[in-house]
Amino acid sequence: MKKILVTGGDGQLGLSLKQKIKEKPPVNCSFVFTDVQELDIMDEIFVKTYFFSNKFDYVINCAAYTAVDKAETDTDNAKKLNADAVKYLAKSCSSQKATLIHISTDYVFSGEEPFPRKEDDPTHPLGIYGKTKLEGEVNALQYNSRSYIIRTAWLYSPYGNNFVKTMLKLFKEKDQINVIEDQLGSPTNALDLAEAILTIIQNDIGSYGIYHYSNEGECSWFQFAEEIKKLSKSNIKINPVPTSEYPTPAKRPKYSLLDKTKIKSTFGISIPEWKESLRGIFQQYI
Repeated sequence: MKKILVTGGDGQLGLSLKQKIKEKPPVNCSFVFTDVQELDIMDEIFVKTYFFSNKFDYVINCAAYTAVDKAETDTDNAKKLNADAVKYLAKSCSSQKATLIHISTDYVFSGEEPFPRKEDDPTHPLGIYGKTKLEGEVNALQYNSRSYIIRTAWLYSPYGNNFVKTMLKLFKEKDQINVIEDQLGSPTNALDLAEAILTIIQNDIGSYGIYHYSNEGECSWFQFAEEIKKLSKSNIKINPVPTSEYPTPAKRPKYSLLDKTKIKSTFGISIPEWKESLRGIFQQYI
């Protein structure tokens, strides 16, 4: 029986993992879900003590500081959760010979080159969020040789705060909205990512390292919003605007596509196209 710890269990990926496990329980796996109330991963002594009392085969770290703009001024907390906490988890995993599955982001890249990024492409984060997430990757790989890093992008789900839920709220409140049209990427359904993580655990062959996962296809935030509008049967007017008209404290990557060849070939994972996956969310949950 594989014993698996999930940190950040109350976030959208943690809740998506719970949903997938409920729908189809993985064979010979038992799960422990924690959030900051049960396990504060930013407290090194707490982490050590927790792992001294509990033995795990896998740790899935879904916890992260994801407030991209706030991170520009709240640097210390972003670093504590995105970088230091990963080091503490990695060290404790190493002491138990446990595998760490750590979730990272497309923000480790600048997004200036208009082609999908591969795992070994040079990184160049534009802001504090991306820099602290990159530091977390380095810590995971440095302090535990049994680490998988999964970079993802544009995550949404039926849970937590995300672009889809923000759009649905605005559709009810506004007659028209502006949405950026010159940032490109691929939306990622957190339920699909959760399924991919469970597949890695079940088909684990020790091919540790960095992997990319997002849904197939590409779109702009404007096109993403238009598809949400269509599925929700809203009459709102959505205006496409350039990034220059929507200044934010943190600079975003303009091109966020990730090359998923490695994760598909290594683990035999089939990745749904983003429109199909978004449609599934609406049919089943919204």
